[in-house]
Amino acid sequence: MTNEQKAVYLEFSKELAVEAGEIMQKYFLATETAWKGDSTPLTQADTEINRLVIERINAAYPDHSILGEEESDMKDSRRTWVCDPVDGTMPYSHGLPISSFSLALCEDGVPQVGVVYDPFVKRLFYASKGGGAFCNDEAISTNVNGFQNALIDIAGFPSTKPVVNVDGRLMTDIFRKGAKVSSLWSAILPSCLVANGNYEAVVLNVPFPQDPAAIKVIVEEAGGRVTDLFGNDQRYDRPTKGFIASNGVIHDELVKMVKEATDE
Repeated sequence: MTNEQKAVYLEFSKELAVEAGEIMQKYFLATETAWKGDSTPLTQADTEINRLVIERINAAYPDHSILGEEESDMKDSRRTWVCDPVDGTMPYSHGLPISSFSLALCEDGVPQVGVVYDPFVKRLFYASKGGGAFCNDEAISTNVNGFQNALIDIAGFPSTKPVVNVDGRLMTDIFRKGAKVSSLWSAILPSCLVANGNYEAVVLNVPFPQDPAAIKVIVEEAGGRVTDLFGNDQRYDRPTKGFIASNGVIHDELVKMVKEATDE
């Protein structure tokens, strides 16, 4: 994929993200919540945004695949758009404005373009592979902090679909390192805050590629590191082995801590 192509895809993604954010705001505090079979919530915003993404991409790039949280349109293509229409549906459906829209374009499983939009604070995070990471057109970068006073978000512990069974040692070990722990039920937005230096890491223990696809390119273009829970690279257009997104400084130690806390 050329730089010129990535630039076109990125502008398309940014425009779509803002449009999706308007839908999120429209239904916020005025939406009914259904519950899916895995005990996770589903709102009208989720389904309407997912449908919008499929319609827009099929109109612009009809030969591309689309992997959505609620609905997909897969084709025989090297290029797959991976979308989470509302990351953080749990807080969104309960009146907490800490959710975001996420969209990535992968080529052979490698994210080339990633966009995350926080419509409540009007923060548009975006990156293209080799082109740097930005928030609202300002370049962003990860920090170089260690564990002391670090802020780490832990998500998917527990989960109905965990990648691995992790016991309480993980959180205890993180605290013992001097870090602070949050669990926002919204892994994508805190991962963007890793990219801009406000957080040090996010650890997610679920297999859904919609969570890390855009984060992979945004955090790494900001100077950080994104792997699966075991420190390995992976494809982002199919089920994953969770992810760790970090500033890079504490990454290997987090991988070690996850391994030590795994009871398998």
